[in-house]
Amino acid sequence: LNALSTPLITEINSALSAFDSADSIHAIILTGSQRAFAAGADIKEMAPLTFSQAYTTSFIESWSSLTTTIKKPIIAAVSGHALGGGCELALMCDVLYCTDSANFGQPEIKLGTIPGAGGSQRLTKAVGKSKAMELILTGKTFSGKEAAEWGVAARTFGTYEELMEGALGTAETIAGYSKVAVMAAKEVVNKSQDLGVRDGVEFERRVFHSLFGSEDQKIGMTAFAEKKKPEWTHK
Repeated sequence: LNALSTPLITEINSALSAFDSADSIHAIILTGSQRAFAAGADIKEMAPLTFSQAYTTSFIESWSSLTTTIKKPIIAAVSGHALGGGCELALMCDVLYCTDSANFGQPEIKLGTIPGAGGSQRLTKAVGKSKAMELILTGKTFSGKEAAEWGVAARTFGTYEELMEGALGTAETIAGYSKVAVMAAKEVVNKSQDLGVRDGVEFERRVFHSLFGSEDQKIGMTAFAEKKKPEWTHK
């Protein structure tokens, strides 16, 4: 069921870092199996920890690396269970796709604890305070269909095969654009989660202005004016 542990997260972060550095890769899909994206954290690893051990080792901090260091877009393709840390991992991604029957939730309250990898923050931003409170305080799960209705997921699919086809299609579309512009777009959208509207718009404008220094901006606008397909240099 893809239980998340520190060694597994280290392996995921290492792979994502390698993909982020590879010139031939422009978009990333993060997925699990048809049965489970990730059914939660490895409780056997967490249960024996003391406060001092968790605090002094910054336990679980490395789980958020993909949202703070990876510059290329990451698409989560969720089928089956995405619970606890699995739900948090999906929420960290830039685009979330899932099957109608996917099973999301933050059930940490049932274990005498709370989300620790951003679930209380990202879920609240996605669904609002009241709904997030209900989900986190009761440990109730919600379906992929509900995830789309509430704004957690961008799209849902009827089957696992359709999910993967949709995720690959979106990744291919993104990969067909200027890598410089795509990375800039990801940066400004993510910044909207941290800034107020006024500061966010100012940040967006500065990044927008900076793209006039890229080759791809000139290529894209010239190609549009000449009704040609742009040939990106990714510079």
